[in-house]
Amino acid sequence: MGQKIHPEGFRVGYIHDWKSTWFNEREFADYLFEDIAIRDHIQRKLAHAGLSDIRIVKQRGEVTVDIHTARPGIVIGKSGSEVDALRRDLHRLTNKPVKVNIREIKRPELDAMLVAQSIAEQLQNRVAFRRAMKRALTSAMRSGAKGVKVQVSGRLGGAEMARTEGYSDGRVPLHTLRPDIDHGFVEARTTTGRIGVKCWINKGEVMPEGYRSGQIEDQEEGLGPRAPSARSAGPRTPRDGRERRPAGDARRAHGAPSRQADQAGAPPRAKGDVTSESASARTPAGTPERDAENVPTQGTEGTAADGATGSDRSEAPEAPAGEEPSTEERDSQQ
Repeated sequence: MGQKIHPEGFRVGYIHDWKSTWFNEREFADYLFEDIAIRDHIQRKLAHAGLSDIRIVKQRGEVTVDIHTARPGIVIGKSGSEVDALRRDLHRLTNKPVKVNIREIKRPELDAMLVAQSIAEQLQNRVAFRRAMKRALTSAMRSGAKGVKVQVSGRLGGAEMARTEGYSDGRVPLHTLRPDIDHGFVEARTTTGRIGVKCWINKGEVMPEGYRSGQIEDQEEGLGPRAPSARSAGPRTPRDGRERRPAGDARRAHGAPSRQADQAGAPPRAKGDVTSESASARTPAGTPERDAENVPTQGTEGTAADGATGSDRSEAPEAPAGEEPSTEERDSQQ
């Protein structure tokens, strides 16, 4: 693919529309030469007005011309005098009623034709071509372009041998039909010869009509963000394939009770204080100590059990084999 095709003509009928809208099979040649004459006349008369595009619509014997420009005040003139003069010239040229519409370009930094024109003017004013290209590149990217590509060809810097140099930034896919790529070509007439300036600007992808992503549908319906699934909320798996477990999972895997399970349901107490209730909670079910504590007492035996000294209460049963003592037990032993 030699990239010889025009980027806009390549996308006509898919995301771009025709620049001339009419159909006449019998008088096709006459209509075509009429379009060429209209464009040449407008470009000669409004060369200094920052013209970007000229679109022509012919229907029912009437010609409608839309002029896209960055300087609408120059095209319109004082109280519309320039537009009236242009309309009379086109009527004389085509012998048909002509309607002229002026369309203003809000952001000239994102128009490829205007960017190429600015670079050509700088080259005619003997500005360094690299500086002119880099300046246009940065201004277009700052304005929100997805990608920019600029190329100049000719006797750059007055050299004897013509060469081609260019700069690019961002993404400019020339063979993908969905991106809206604007193309502009202007010739700079310098003292050493003509220098061709080409510019490609990617304005983003144009989705088919009726296309809506699921996220946009949820926002329009008023649905909130989806709750993360269990798979996405879990720990991430590293590249080596081994699953990482939290600290509590590692303790349970080795048979030791988790710290949260030990402290669950226990009343707050001072550091180092081990009560009989907590000791009995840590004693496995079915042991003699647990059964003895569960036997109800009567009379003075209950008071004697309640009035046990702190040394008797501090003696906690030993943890079964394979379990690690908790933090409170180690503190009480120290």
